[in-house]
Amino acid sequence: MDHFKIDEFSGDKVALKSNFNSADPFPASTHIDTLHAIIKKLNESNVTGLTLAERSGMGNTRQVLEKMGVFELSDKLGFEVVVLDEEDRNEWVKVEKEGTHWVKGFYISKLFLESDRVVQTCCLKTHRFGGNFTLSLKNSVGIVAKRLPNGLYNYMAELHVSPYQRLMIAEINKHYNVDLIVMDAINAFITKGPEQGEVVEPNLILASADRVAMDAVGVAILRNYGVKTSISKGPIFELDQIRRAAELGVGVESAQEIELVPLNDASHGDADSIRKILEG
Repeated sequence: MDHFKIDEFSGDKVALKSNFNSADPFPASTHIDTLHAIIKKLNESNVTGLTLAERSGMGNTRQVLEKMGVFELSDKLGFEVVVLDEEDRNEWVKVEKEGTHWVKGFYISKLFLESDRVVQTCCLKTHRFGGNFTLSLKNSVGIVAKRLPNGLYNYMAELHVSPYQRLMIAEINKHYNVDLIVMDAINAFITKGPEQGEVVEPNLILASADRVAMDAVGVAILRNYGVKTSISKGPIFELDQIRRAAELGVGVESAQEIELVPLNDASHGDADSIRKILEG
């Protein structure tokens, strides 16, 4: 994280999005040790406020966070936890449908729009319910309302039955900024996902400020470890999530724009393998 000048976060209000879609163990969910390390480093950078906000898709969010040790960690490290399902209506901002594949538009958490900095930590895994892969871009689904308070319309039901699901995922990302992404790729799922699957061990931690680059590299790693789903073939930048996000200016537009920077001797070989797959 030192390579991203997080000392410049000093005095800033930070919103943190982790990956607690369910109460299943890593790599289904953010590993508590990874979360601890990220928050400890942010605290050392003297941020003025740090809030982890989450909406789980497979389970009650508060119960998921309790089971995974997030509230216990918040007591230890002194950060705030917001359960997005419990937020008032005025804590959501409407994104209109124009220019998207969302039938009614969608609502995004105001916290991620008003904070000075946004930090995200994601896992590396396939997704069998239409997303195909769930990395940095799809992690953004957890800052979108399932329903507004007292509202009937289910935005997540729309997302998961739509033939445009992967495009809709990308479109969420156009409407908020991310300053730092940390992908925990120590372990990964190469089948099923998001809560279970065949586990491989890339033994990597990656960081970037670019969600498109992060997801492209993540897919390359999955391919390097024999991913057994539809994302195993074809140009990575033609995959729906990545292509649409690149079109919208969320991040880089091609594999050639991605720079891979190994931070120790052991990761040079991984970087070479990833680069060949990205450019293949």
